Amino acid sequence: MQKAARKAAPKLRRDFGEVAELQVSKKGPGDFVTMADKQAEETILGELKAARPDWNFLLEEGGEIAGNPAKPRFIIDPLDGTTNFLHGIPHFAISIAVEEKKPNGQPDITHALVYQPLTDETFWAEKGRGSWLHDRRLRVSARRYLDESLIGTGIPHLGRSDSAQWTKIYNAIAPEVAGIRRFGAASLDFAWVAAGRMDGFWEQDLDPWDSAAGMLLVKEAGGFVSDYRGQDRMMERREYLAANGDLHSRLHKLVAGALRDR
Repeated sequence: MQKAARKAAPKLRRDFGEVAELQVSKKGPGDFVTMADKQAEETILGELKAARPDWNFLLEEGGEIAGNPAKPRFIIDPLDGTTNFLHGIPHFAISIAVEEKKPNGQPDITHALVYQPLTDETFWAEKGRGSWLHDRRLRVSARRYLDESLIGTGIPHLGRSDSAQWTKIYNAIAPEVAGIRRFGAASLDFAWVAAGRMDGFWEQDLDPWDSAAGMLLVKEAGGFVSDYRGQDRMMERREYLAANGDLHSRLHKLVAGALRDR
């Protein structure tokens, strides 16, 4: 996974340096795809297929590619933070996760990698072996109180998510915390929670390729990830709330209270 990400990264860095010249096509409201995005995906797919030819794939651009049903599945976002990329904002990442099946058939994320090409930061995790930044073990922050905590989020925009619901949650959380940030790349938001750079994060309407790797990073760094009801159905409900144990409990109470008031 790291080899695939690093092979795709130089072209992304070059294209980012020439962002004004990028060929851009519209993919949907407020959502763009660049030639850089597609080329990165092709490079990553080629590397991973060479290593695991019979595995399955879920790609942001290429959709599902079926392999052996008994084998794991790669979940890939070749350029998380496309809008940042297009506007010359140096905050984007490659996200790759491995999904396997539990004995009961439920999906289970077992390996994760989030790579920031511009800072050369490799966040990675394996289930049961912790989260790491290169060779340094990561832990979520130890802050216990909201009034000293920095919380990340994703803000609904054109064609994405439920702005009324987000506003209710924001209005519940904002008065209680030290700060709220919106950076525009969910995979890095999760990675930064795992690294203790942010103390928590919430967002809704994320796709699996936005969230799969990041969720494992947070969990393996000692944090908690749930949906807005506090349950383990994040991908199904497309709701994500991540933090350390103390803050997750406090944030969940605020979120639950906000949604009860709808």
